[in-house]
Amino acid sequence: MDTPLFRIREKGKFGFINQAGEVVIEPQYLEAEDFHNGFSKVRLNNKLVPLDNLGRLLMKNLYNSIGDYEEHLAKVQLVNKWGYIDERGSIVVDIQFDAAKNFSEGLAAVCVDDKWGYINQKGEFVIEPQFVQAGEFKNALAPISYEIGGPTAFIDPSGKEKIKAIFEEAYPFQGEIATVVKNGRWGFIDTKGDFVIRPQFDVEEEFIPGEIYEDLSIIIVNKAYGFVNTKGKVIVEPCYEYAGDFNDGFALFKQNGKYGYLNTQGKEVIPAQYNDAAFFANGLAPVKQDDQWGFINSSGEIKIPFQFDQVTPFKSGLSSVIKDSKWSYIDTTGKEIWREKEVEDQVIVH
Repeated sequence: MDTPLFRIREKGKFGFINQAGEVVIEPQYLEAEDFHNGFSKVRLNNKLVPLDNLGRLLMKNLYNSIGDYEEHLAKVQLVNKWGYIDERGSIVVDIQFDAAKNFSEGLAAVCVDDKWGYINQKGEFVIEPQFVQAGEFKNALAPISYEIGGPTAFIDPSGKEKIKAIFEEAYPFQGEIATVVKNGRWGFIDTKGDFVIRPQFDVEEEFIPGEIYEDLSIIIVNKAYGFVNTKGKVIVEPCYEYAGDFNDGFALFKQNGKYGYLNTQGKEVIPAQYNDAAFFANGLAPVKQDDQWGFINSSGEIKIPFQFDQVTPFKSGLSSVIKDSKWSYIDTTGKEIWREKEVEDQVIVH
């Protein structure tokens, strides 16, 4: 398992530390992204270059855009065409497509002359370009549309239609269920195409409907937020001003302008009392009182006092915090394990 690395900043340049706060990649890049599946991306000469967790740059080519590594391959753009590179930076699928998506279950959707099809990791078409939209394969099914504005169906890895095109929109499966939109409302179907819960929830702009976290999904009815489980049972009737996804067994909710937390049974276990809040992780949640952030545990006890200007939820045992314009990392006890020595006048990027 890869050792997690954390982005740091010194004198306006970015590098990475490990969980112990030791610098493993010296700050030297004007731009760097967080690691995902063992790789970051840094910018050199206005081009993106993959960086592995040993600090090695994959500089065989420089690209206009690089996707995340999924199933050991990353999509890359050179000028206005796309292909795929491996974890050594070598091109394994030639730069040739008008658009491309990540690999999932061994296949990736690619676009040629405004039509989408699917290739394998050798770059061979398994399903010829014929769709106007094509989603990722999950549970051996992928959502596709044959015409602009037309209905959406699901196909199997051979390209055979397995669930008929009767939906206005459809999203990749999440385990045994998928979100579909019909008559302007969303619900869940199973792998046979049968409704687990009939479409009845509002589709909100800039909100992906039916995303499942810890077996629960946010629902919205008349601007009010609640939760439904994957069996179609409404656990929390829509009644909140806002709700966040479940993580670590809890979800935040907003009521009367304040934030609190629900458990997976829908019970309000921490009352709405904070000015702002974020999700639980590693047993702690960031909460804000007045203008300062701190952390509470699942009982609502303050474990790290309110003292920070900005924070992030914990990840792999560390949280990135900002106090007096300086970056730091703290562990779950609140101990500072790394602190920025000097900060330049610039926009702080998360």
